[in-house]
Amino acid sequence: MTVTPPPPPPPTSGSFTPPQGSYTLPPGAPPPPPAKSSGCWKALAIGCGIIIVLGAAAVLCLVIFVFSVIKRSDVYREAYTRAANDPRVVAALGTPIEKGWWVMGKVSVDTNGGLANIDFPISGPKGSARVHAAASRETDAWSYSSLVVRPAAGGEIDVLHH
Repeated sequence: MTVTPPPPPPPTSGSFTPPQGSYTLPPGAPPPPPAKSSGCWKALAIGCGIIIVLGAAAVLCLVIFVFSVIKRSDVYREAYTRAANDPRVVAALGTPIEKGWWVMGKVSVDTNGGLANIDFPISGPKGSARVHAAASRETDAWSYSSLVVRPAAGGEIDVLHH
C-alpha cells in the first residue's frame, strides 16, 4: 500500500507569493538581522589594542625606572638636602619641603668620574619651586658648579653662594 501526500492548498486571493528569484519583505515585517562578519577585523582590532597598551606600559615602566635611578643618585640627594636646608628656600617655601615626582636631566658616572645636570621640583606649604643642579665628579665627591632654586612666585636663590 502506497500513501501519497495531499497536494498543497491552492493559493487564496489574500496570500502573499513572492516572485521566483527575488524576495522582498511583506509590509510591516521587521528588517532581517545584519549579516555576521567573519570576526577577522574584530580580532585584528583587539590584537592592535593589546600591542598599544603593552607598548604604553613598557614606556611608562622605562620612565619610572629612569626617574628612580636619578632619584637614587648621590648628586640628586645632596642637591635636595642642600636646597631644603637653605634658610632662604625655607623662608620662600615653608617647611616641610617635599620632593616632587618629575625629574629631568642626565647623570652619567664612569670609572673616571661623572657629570650631572638635573632639574627637579620641590614644594612646601607656602609654594613650589624647581631646583637646577649641575655638578661634576672627579673623586668620590660631587663638585657643584650650579645649584639654583627657582620659586614659582619668582626670583632665584643661588644655594652655593649665600
